[in-house]
Amino acid sequence: MKMVLLKNLGKLHPLHTSMHYIKNTLYILLFLIIYTAASAQNNFSGLGETMASVNHNFSKEYSANFAVRSRYFLYKNNLNYKQQQVDFYHFSTFKLNFIHKLSLGIYYRNRDWFNTGSDEWRFTQQFNVTKQKLGVRYGHRIRFEQRLFNTFTAFRQRYRFAVDFPLNGEKLNIGETYLVASTEALVSLSEAHEPLFDQRFTSLIGWQIDQNLKLQSGLEFRWESYNVKAKNNLYLLTAAILKI
Repeated sequence: MKMVLLKNLGKLHPLHTSMHYIKNTLYILLFLIIYTAASAQNNFSGLGETMASVNHNFSKEYSANFAVRSRYFLYKNNLNYKQQQVDFYHFSTFKLNFIHKLSLGIYYRNRDWFNTGSDEWRFTQQFNVTKQKLGVRYGHRIRFEQRLFNTFTAFRQRYRFAVDFPLNGEKLNIGETYLVASTEALVSLSEAHEPLFDQRFTSLIGWQIDQNLKLQSGLEFRWESYNVKAKNNLYLLTAAILKI
């Protein structure tokens, strides 16, 4: 019996052990997101975000992304749909080498149409480091944002750590699913307000529909302004990502 057990353990691929551990960790994280949001008694809102994104590689070194995103309330004191905003944005990405990328972005948020607050223009500088090991991709992202509202300007810094991997084997094939999970820390600075700190946790399931189309759906929990008066927001995320 002992010999059979040792023999079976010897057959375990390091990827299987790593994937098993990461999957369990992500499932626990997803449970904590739902539990924390559901148990929050004050300042809790449930929202949805639906995004359509188009990507194009102009060369090996340069690619562009264009996206439109809709955000809407689903729950705020009671179940009720209310549109909050529509976002339009573009990123230009420059591949520096195999693991490093630099991106520049411009972003417009319209809330005036829905009488829900100030419109916003945003300029973004982004640096990505991505590594892959045993079928799992690890990503570090740093962003610097200048957010221009009607009455003030805010400067926000963001750091995100993310992992993603196919749920079947080491390589993602057409028709298969993948998992994406991340956590992100944010700090906002402005003359109009004291510093604000946020934390986000995201878990997504994706489907590789064909060579150029991916669909994603999942949850994101945002713990916003927790150093002042915490707001607990749970987002239902859906996205279509097209490569042309």
